[in-house]
Amino acid sequence: MSVKIAVVGATGSVGREILICLAEADIVAADAVVAIASDRSVGSQVSFGEDDDLTVQALTGFDFKGITHAFFAVDSKTAAKEAKKAVEAGAIVIDCSDAFRLEPGVPLVVPGVNDAALGQMKKNIVATPSALAILLACALKPLQEHVPIKRVVVSSYQPVSGLGRLAMDELFSQTRGIYVNDQPTKEHFPKQIAFNVIPQVGEFQGDGYTTDEAALAGETRKLVGPDILLTATCVRVPVFIGQAAAVTVEFDSALTATAAREFWRKTPGLSVIDHRTTEGYVTPVESAGDDHVFISRVRDDKSVPHGITFWCVTDNTRKGGGLNAVQILEGLLKAKGKK
Repeated sequence: MSVKIAVVGATGSVGREILICLAEADIVAADAVVAIASDRSVGSQVSFGEDDDLTVQALTGFDFKGITHAFFAVDSKTAAKEAKKAVEAGAIVIDCSDAFRLEPGVPLVVPGVNDAALGQMKKNIVATPSALAILLACALKPLQEHVPIKRVVVSSYQPVSGLGRLAMDELFSQTRGIYVNDQPTKEHFPKQIAFNVIPQVGEFQGDGYTTDEAALAGETRKLVGPDILLTATCVRVPVFIGQAAAVTVEFDSALTATAAREFWRKTPGLSVIDHRTTEGYVTPVESAGDDHVFISRVRDDKSVPHGITFWCVTDNTRKGGGLNAVQILEGLLKAKGKK
């Protein structure tokens, strides 16, 4: 059977990035891709590469028969309901929501980190991790392969695009409004986001952690190592694109910052930019549009016997979103001998 792809949520920021990455990867022609979104987007056009446009079809009532692979770039409630319909019709689902990430029998995959997990797929669903978990897994896995990781402390700086286009519009509107003395209106954030940072990503649990902070610990253990202890504080920042984190890692035995840099430099997809001078590091602005995970500010943690601290950044819509999903598709096709 020839490859036929559906992109559900094609008009959203991650869905559009999936289409861009699909076209760049040259996996299929435009006529083998179906763009799907909510009823309000039906009939609109989305780009596929430089020369083609796809007409958006409605998710409501869509028949997935004949679709071999379906990307889901929608909210978790919609994904949990509609992805199973795609599977029942014979498709393999690559889901970008949090609906299936920690579900047994559903591999959580970052290509280049745990590719072998694709062979453990039991439900014809593969989950792509959160952008923060992808960033962290890419940085931690090369270290874990050499020295077991004992504990990780993460402070994240998460862009508004992680909540979608309407959240990006809210940051823009609030920023513009403040300059003309308009009172900021909040809809997608618990507090004003313009010229502010919000130490809440997700909903609060009884233990004081948010759902996103708890999920990061679970995803990291599933991706990197089941015995890793992790604590996180996730912060939303007034940045449009670019996932960043300050990370401290404690190891079971010695691993220096110098050794860590060498391990990272040998890892495809990672770029160490660490010059220890003004501007000698990467920020979210520089990561936008790039496929790499960037690592900077690497130093020994002098508060523990064996530890390092570093800063890492990636484009949350590409490696943290659309690109990771398309790389999963490439891995599936390679395993089937179709690419």
